[in-house]
Amino acid sequence: MGAMATLIDMENASARPKQSEKSAQPEKPRHPEKQARPDSEILRKPPWIRVKAPLSKGYQETRAIVRAKNLTTVCEEAACPNIGECWEQKHATMMIMGDTCTRACAFCNVKTGLPEALDADEPRHVGEAVAEMGLSHVVITSVDRDDLADGGAQHFADVVGAIRKAAPQTTIEILTPDFLRKTQAAEIVIDSKPDVFNHNLETVPRLYLSIRPGARYFHSLRLLERVKERDPQMFTKSGIMVGLGETREEVMQVMDDMRAAQVDFITIGQYLQPTRKHAPIDRFVHPDEFKAYETMARAKGFLMVSSSPLTRSSHHAGEDFARLKAARERSQSR
Repeated sequence: MGAMATLIDMENASARPKQSEKSAQPEKPRHPEKQARPDSEILRKPPWIRVKAPLSKGYQETRAIVRAKNLTTVCEEAACPNIGECWEQKHATMMIMGDTCTRACAFCNVKTGLPEALDADEPRHVGEAVAEMGLSHVVITSVDRDDLADGGAQHFADVVGAIRKAAPQTTIEILTPDFLRKTQAAEIVIDSKPDVFNHNLETVPRLYLSIRPGARYFHSLRLLERVKERDPQMFTKSGIMVGLGETREEVMQVMDDMRAAQVDFITIGQYLQPTRKHAPIDRFVHPDEFKAYETMARAKGFLMVSSSPLTRSSHHAGEDFARLKAARERSQSR
């Protein structure tokens, strides 16, 4: 199996490139909307949540590829704790449509503000990069682009098409925004035929107002449902974070909601607080609880479950995609 690209969701601000690597200009606050918030306590991480600093040769080589091709990665922008492990194996995810998000979610470390115009050459560049890196599976994500009439749906479709042209053997997983109030945007992306359509619910409905205020739980759920209605064979995937104050019963209800929408694959990981200005961690969930969630999710009928403290929405995405296909084949042969 060739190399692949994968994506993670957040954490550990030290993973981001230093300001001197990007620009000689003074760096603006990544989250200007959060500057007036009081600092919250950052809890000490338990032993099971700690990761090694990214110092390996493989990490440095992946970092060089990312810089040479002028790519934006969620691994850096969202400050993922798994960046050392993934980049050591040359797994890095491309984040399209810029590095600035129009949303201001309380959990996320991606920069917020007014994005720049779309780069019309980006789909071609992404396709070329996937081909040159020899990726067998690639995950493509993006910032939210509420400033665009279609939320960036056509750009997503163009990127998928460019990858299909440049690297026809590569399987494609997309992790999309919710396309809230963007008529027919979802259909444009679905019709581009990615292999996996991933959209994260992130948390339980009760916490949306404080954690994900720009989104709507049932809209996100409906987006996943629409994928299956339009293309029943397309794999769907969604994830949540725990440790934000949710209850076990609420997590089980989210699982039921996902299954009602025919979601194939659920990911569950520990929320980690990027800065003192972000939503505080309510608690660190013990690995045994993650195992219990995995057991519950499998009993509810998910084809694939990834549930652990360091699980992120597309961690080990290539290996998981192979398992996902095998699980469907087994279920259909019964």
